[in-house]
Amino acid sequence: MARHKVVITGVETSNIKVLKNEETIQLIKRLQAGDASVQNEIVNGNLKLILSVIKKFSNRTDNLDDLFQIGCIGLIKAINNFDLSYNLRFSTYAVPMIIGEIKRYLRDNTPVRISRQIKDLAYKSMKVKEEYIMKYHNEPSEEQIAEILEVDVKSIQEALSSTQSVVSLYDPIYGEGDDAIYLIDQLGDDYYSNEKLVNYITLRNAIKRLNEQQRTIIKDRYYLGKTQFEIASEFNISQAQVSRLEKSAIESLRSYF
Repeated sequence: MARHKVVITGVETSNIKVLKNEETIQLIKRLQAGDASVQNEIVNGNLKLILSVIKKFSNRTDNLDDLFQIGCIGLIKAINNFDLSYNLRFSTYAVPMIIGEIKRYLRDNTPVRISRQIKDLAYKSMKVKEEYIMKYHNEPSEEQIAEILEVDVKSIQEALSSTQSVVSLYDPIYGEGDDAIYLIDQLGDDYYSNEKLVNYITLRNAIKRLNEQQRTIIKDRYYLGKTQFEIASEFNISQAQVSRLEKSAIESLRSYF
């Protein structure tokens, strides 16, 4: 039986040159040393990674050309962000990055959207939560928020859960510390596990770029589970200031994903 061939407009997929991992690593070293002329060679030598990924999404769109272009964006991000110090195979890092980019594209280009009503309720819920904390010095339950807004608890849960996609990236992935990242080469083709690990590596590098105050707030909020009021007391600033700093830090981190 003939192997399924991905057809991309303007690309002869059967004649794509494939770089070996060692060749890719050497070219990335040159790129990171300032030789920008090798970037196209790295991209062209790893296009088959994109083809292998978009096969998995062929049932979700009729336009594989678009997925190929989006996959190229993911591949370029992987090339530009690849950290040689982790001693990983490039494909192990790049494939989840490509998958993530395509998933985001498909998610953002489907007719399913969070309704304006849910967004508005989420905003009101967070505003009530902030005001409640400032007044009572502790966080309200979902039941209390529902009572204040005069809606049912299920609506509050739905509204608040619609805002959690970014926050979930900041949950600890491995309990054994930084050494866990070195398990990545043993994960084989389990793309889900690989993608979580790539998120972890990307997040760790992004957190390093925050200022010291932002790093502390992110650590306290999402790793130690402290409330904004508790953090405000430690920094001797208002809870509203903590909220603004946290929001700014999250927006900065989000730009890396």
